[in-house]
Amino acid sequence: MNIKSATFVTSAVKPSQYPPYDRPEIAFAGRSNVGKSSLMNTLLGRKKLVKTSSTPGRTQTINLFSINDRFYFVDLPGYGYAKVPKAVRKSWGPMVENYLKTRRAGEQTVPEASQGLCAVVVILDIRRLPNQGDHDLLAWLAHYEVPALVVLTKVDKLKKNQQAKQRSAIARELSTDPSSLILVSGTTGLGKQELWKAIESRLSV
Repeated sequence: MNIKSATFVTSAVKPSQYPPYDRPEIAFAGRSNVGKSSLMNTLLGRKKLVKTSSTPGRTQTINLFSINDRFYFVDLPGYGYAKVPKAVRKSWGPMVENYLKTRRAGEQTVPEASQGLCAVVVILDIRRLPNQGDHDLLAWLAHYEVPALVVLTKVDKLKKNQQAKQRSAIARELSTDPSSLILVSGTTGLGKQELWKAIESRLSV
């Protein structure tokens, strides 16, 4: 993917604040501090477009970015960080679930398959097994028939034999084939092209 432009569009917490249904959307989701923002910046070849923070749970809104004036990247707030205020943690579920069910491609309000939410990149830390928040998100995506692209990030933290072992363990936990899990690193760029290929396949649906 040749990135010619990538610009911040808006932050939203409810449907009335979303942009028009005029192009495809690819969302990114994962637990707090999983490296979501770093991965998005790596994919876009930008250093600071998507703000990163050493403080987990900093992203508390749905942030949309226009890519090549053709599609949106959607940064969903991270989940599962205990130190985030309780009220914020409680708001995460309804806010994100509302986005998933109202923006999915093919929804009555988004009649064109080429518009709306085409897929969600679900980011898991390869060093950890999926937690309840991860399972809940994947269950929501299955329920609303939104394709999930599951990626394992921070693979540069492990040696190759450890990567294979963890990939298999996570696949068993998710009842899926290990080959369906894309290994990526926001630090080294490993897996960048493979993930772009998966994203582009959804954009062209």
